[in-house]
Amino acid sequence: MPRFEKTPGWLDWCAHPEKPRFRPPPGAVDAHCHVFGPGDEFSFAEERKYTPCDAGKAELFALRDHLGFSRNVVVQATCHGADNRAMADACRSSDGKARGVATVRRSVTDRELENLHEAGVRGVRFNFLKRLVDFTPKDELVEIAHRVEALGWHVVVYFEAEDLPELWSFFSELPTTLVVDHMGRPDLAKPLEGPEFALFLRLLSEHENVWTKVSCPERLSRSGPPALRGERSPYRDVVPFACHVVERFPERVLWGTDWPHPNLKGYMPDDGLLVDFIPHIAPTRELQQKLLVSNPMRLYWPEEI
Repeated sequence: MPRFEKTPGWLDWCAHPEKPRFRPPPGAVDAHCHVFGPGDEFSFAEERKYTPCDAGKAELFALRDHLGFSRNVVVQATCHGADNRAMADACRSSDGKARGVATVRRSVTDRELENLHEAGVRGVRFNFLKRLVDFTPKDELVEIAHRVEALGWHVVVYFEAEDLPELWSFFSELPTTLVVDHMGRPDLAKPLEGPEFALFLRLLSEHENVWTKVSCPERLSRSGPPALRGERSPYRDVVPFACHVVERFPERVLWGTDWPHPNLKGYMPDDGLLVDFIPHIAPTRELQQKLLVSNPMRLYWPEEI
């Protein structure tokens, strides 16, 4: 009997993803993925908003190899709160092929930060999605950002497009490189040229320390998964947004699978099809090299460049 019962309706990750038709360039990095537990080894946080399936490091690394990637960036999942043990263990077990992004609180000690750095952590994540986490005071987040700056870490932020105006000043004050998850979750019912997405593009234009992940089309798309449409060309409505960002800011974009796709509703994507999304948003080999290799290596493995 499992120690933790999954949230009702929870969708497990795709156990048999297709082999992608697109072949990532050598050294490609899946720059946004997670591990869940296993719960019997790494317990989930008491304050979590959901209880997931088990999705551990062995499954993650097997998927990496199946999809044709070389490395991972493992982002702390909200179900583990600020207990970074599962993420750090995955990084330590990767033979140098994984880096991490942690969640920490003001109470974290310098020694704990140093231990995370030794494990491979190179960033902290601030989550502003109210349905996933409780609000953390901004002064605490600023304090954390200044502390991790000394380690050479960056800050990853997760928010929804409608909340950017109220977060703008806070983001502008952060001292580190800032990485925005999933293009700030644009509302695809609104036009590419509209004011909401224009504000996100302005954030990138006016702040050279701001990067973004052009990931998670399965969360953003309104047209449904390609498997239901019988198409191999996936998530057509996301392509103009992501392609625009990649072509305009080629030195500051990252991509990741988001495996094992936490808290998705309706369907679970095939990770092979997610990889086949890449050439639609980065159509040249030069752009693919920057998106999948040069940029993540510069941010997470600068010592190897």
